[in-house]
Amino acid sequence: MPEISVLEGPVAVAAPDLRAKTRLFAVLTILSNVAGNSALTKGMHQLGDIGNSPFGLIAALFHPWVAIGVALLILWTLTHMALLSWADLSYVMPVTALSYVVTAFAARLLLGEFVSPYRWIGIVLVTAGVTLVGRTKGSTRV
Repeated sequence: MPEISVLEGPVAVAAPDLRAKTRLFAVLTILSNVAGNSALTKGMHQLGDIGNSPFGLIAALFHPWVAIGVALLILWTLTHMALLSWADLSYVMPVTALSYVVTAFAARLLLGEFVSPYRWIGIVLVTAGVTLVGRTKGSTRV
Protein backbone atom coordinates (compact mmCIF):
# COMPACT_ATOMS: atom_id res chain seq x y z
CA MET A 1 0.00 0.00 0.00
CA PRO A 2 1.58 3.34 -1.01
CA GLU A 3 2.32 5.88 1.70
CA ILE A 4 0.38 9.14 1.39
CA SER A 5 2.21 12.38 2.09
CA VAL A 6 0.85 15.70 3.24
CA LEU A 7 2.74 18.66 1.76
CA GLU A 8 3.43 22.03 3.28
CA GLY A 9 6.08 24.09 1.60
CA PRO A 10 9.16 22.10 0.67
CA VAL A 11 8.72 19.49 3.43
CA ALA A 12 6.66 16.30 3.04
CA VAL A 13 5.37 14.51 6.14
CA ALA A 14 4.00 10.99 5.89
CA ALA A 15 0.35 10.76 6.96
CA PRO A 16 0.97 7.84 9.39
CA ASP A 17 3.71 9.90 11.08
CA LEU A 18 1.27 12.80 11.46
CA ARG A 19 -1.32 10.53 13.09
CA ALA A 20 1.29 9.18 15.50
CA LYS A 21 2.47 12.72 16.32
CA THR A 22 -1.13 13.83 16.87
CA ARG A 23 -1.80 10.93 19.23
CA LEU A 24 1.45 11.52 21.12
CA PHE A 25 0.71 15.22 21.61
CA ALA A 26 -2.89 14.45 22.62
CA VAL A 27 -1.57 12.12 25.34
CA LEU A 28 1.02 14.71 26.45
CA THR A 29 -1.68 17.38 26.55
CA ILE A 30 -4.00 15.19 28.63
CA LEU A 31 -1.33 14.02 31.07
CA SER A 32 0.22 17.46 31.61
CA ASN A 33 -3.26 18.91 32.22
CA VAL A 34 -4.17 16.26 34.79
CA ALA A 35 -0.79 16.27 36.53
CA GLY A 36 -0.59 20.07 36.55
CA ASN A 37 -4.06 20.58 37.97
CA SER A 38 -3.54 17.81 40.54
CA ALA A 39 -0.23 19.27 41.73
CA LEU A 40 -1.67 22.79 41.80
CA THR A 41 -4.67 21.61 43.84
CA LYS A 42 -2.45 19.70 46.28
CA GLY A 43 -0.26 22.76 46.80
CA MET A 44 -3.17 25.16 47.21
CA HIS A 45 -4.86 22.83 49.72
CA GLN A 46 -1.63 22.72 51.71
CA LEU A 47 -1.42 26.53 51.69
CA GLY A 48 -5.04 26.98 52.71
CA ASP A 49 -7.01 30.14 52.04
CA ILE A 50 -4.59 32.70 50.65
CA GLY A 51 -7.27 35.23 49.72
CA ASN A 52 -7.33 36.94 46.37
CA SER A 53 -4.55 39.44 46.92
CA PRO A 54 -2.04 39.51 44.05
CA PHE A 55 0.77 39.29 46.61
CA GLY A 56 -0.69 36.16 48.19
CA LEU A 57 -1.14 34.55 44.79
CA ILE A 58 2.40 35.41 43.72
CA ALA A 59 3.79 34.11 47.02
CA ALA A 60 1.88 30.84 46.44
CA LEU A 61 3.91 30.29 43.27
CA PHE A 62 6.92 29.52 45.47
CA HIS A 63 5.24 26.55 47.15
CA PRO A 64 6.83 23.43 45.60
CA TRP A 65 3.56 21.72 44.57
CA VAL A 66 2.15 24.95 43.17
CA ALA A 67 5.36 25.59 41.19
CA ILE A 68 5.28 22.04 39.78
CA GLY A 69 1.62 22.47 38.90
CA VAL A 70 2.24 25.76 37.12
CA ALA A 71 5.19 24.30 35.20
CA LEU A 72 3.07 21.33 34.07
CA LEU A 73 0.25 23.64 33.04
CA ILE A 74 2.73 25.66 30.97
CA LEU A 75 3.72 22.37 29.30
CA TRP A 76 0.00 21.68 28.77
CA THR A 77 -0.44 25.06 27.09
CA LEU A 78 2.53 24.48 24.77
CA THR A 79 1.50 20.96 23.76
CA HIS A 80 -2.10 22.11 23.26
CA MET A 81 -0.94 24.99 21.06
CA ALA A 82 1.25 22.67 18.99
CA LEU A 83 -1.57 20.15 18.61
CA LEU A 84 -3.99 22.85 17.49
CA SER A 85 -1.48 24.06 14.90
CA TRP A 86 -1.94 20.92 12.79
CA ALA A 87 -5.03 19.06 13.99
CA ASP A 88 -8.72 19.92 13.68
CA LEU A 89 -10.24 21.81 16.60
CA SER A 90 -13.29 19.55 16.29
CA TYR A 91 -10.96 16.59 16.96
CA VAL A 92 -8.59 18.12 19.52
CA MET A 93 -11.14 19.49 21.96
CA PRO A 94 -13.23 16.31 22.38
CA VAL A 95 -10.18 14.04 22.54
CA THR A 96 -8.39 16.21 25.09
CA ALA A 97 -11.64 16.28 27.07
CA LEU A 98 -10.49 12.84 28.16
CA SER A 99 -8.48 14.83 30.71
CA TYR A 100 -11.77 15.36 32.60
CA VAL A 101 -12.08 11.60 32.98
CA VAL A 102 -8.48 11.11 34.08
CA THR A 103 -8.75 14.12 36.42
CA ALA A 104 -11.72 12.56 38.22
CA PHE A 105 -9.74 9.37 38.82
CA ALA A 106 -6.69 11.37 39.95
CA ALA A 107 -8.85 13.45 42.30
CA ARG A 108 -10.31 10.30 43.80
CA LEU A 109 -7.13 8.23 44.00
CA LEU A 110 -4.44 10.85 44.63
CA LEU A 111 -6.28 13.62 46.45
CA GLY A 112 -8.91 11.52 48.25
CA GLU A 113 -11.80 13.57 46.88
CA PHE A 114 -15.34 12.21 46.79
CA VAL A 115 -16.70 11.89 43.25
CA SER A 116 -20.50 11.68 43.26
CA PRO A 117 -22.47 9.18 41.14
CA TYR A 118 -23.72 12.06 38.97
CA ARG A 119 -20.13 13.02 38.19
CA TRP A 120 -19.31 9.41 37.28
CA ILE A 121 -22.31 9.38 34.92
CA GLY A 122 -20.98 12.55 33.31
CA ILE A 123 -17.57 10.91 33.01
CA VAL A 124 -19.13 7.94 31.21
CA LEU A 125 -20.84 10.35 28.79
CA VAL A 126 -17.58 12.22 28.14
CA THR A 127 -15.84 8.89 27.51
CA ALA A 128 -18.55 7.87 25.04
CA GLY A 129 -18.19 11.20 23.24
CA VAL A 130 -14.40 10.88 23.07
CA THR A 131 -14.77 7.36 21.69
CA LEU A 132 -17.14 8.57 18.96
CA VAL A 133 -14.89 11.48 17.97
CA GLY A 134 -11.78 9.30 18.05
CA ARG A 135 -13.35 6.96 15.50
CA THR A 136 -13.94 9.72 12.96
CA LYS A 137 -11.60 10.63 10.17
CA GLY A 138 -10.50 14.25 10.35
CA SER A 139 -8.75 16.48 7.89
CA THR A 140 -5.71 16.79 10.15
CA ARG A 141 -2.85 18.50 8.37
CA VAL A 142 0.69 19.68 9.05
